[in-house]
Amino acid sequence: MKLIKNVLLTGLILAGIPAYSATTTTTFQVTATVNDTCSISAVNLAFGVYDPSSGTANDSTSTVTVTCTLSTPYDIGLSSGLATAATSATRQMSDELNYSMFADSLRTTNWDDTGGTNTLAGIGTGLAIPHVIYGRIPASQYLSAASYSDTVTVTLTY
Repeated sequence: MKLIKNVLLTGLILAGIPAYSATTTTTFQVTATVNDTCSISAVNLAFGVYDPSSGTANDSTSTVTVTCTLSTPYDIGLSSGLATAATSATRQMSDELNYSMFADSLRTTNWDDTGGTNTLAGIGTGLAIPHVIYGRIPASQYLSAASYSDTVTVTLTY
């Protein structure tokens, strides 16, 4: 039995590979769609200890980072926060401590909420783009000694 298997195997090898005499081809499409898409992240804005008796404003910065597909236009707005009397020009921590957020290092261009006149616009590059938020607590706000906070919503429109 073993000998028969060897003979059959040898017969297949000797038969060789058949010769081909013709070919034919076809094509097919490869497609994909890339939609406009963006993501956003933010770092907390921490002012540290505020001393109203110093007579100077307390400045700090934070960063909002946007990543959008190439050439996607976007717009970033910052809400007024949670205080009932707050506006995008004068936000309030814990309904008491006034502060502002600006889009420029000189702190002259207030950063508005979406739909406002001073939001921050950009164009996606496919890479993460950091945008600095320039915060300021105005001088001489004499309030109770406490910890103050607020929550601001960042809205990315694209």
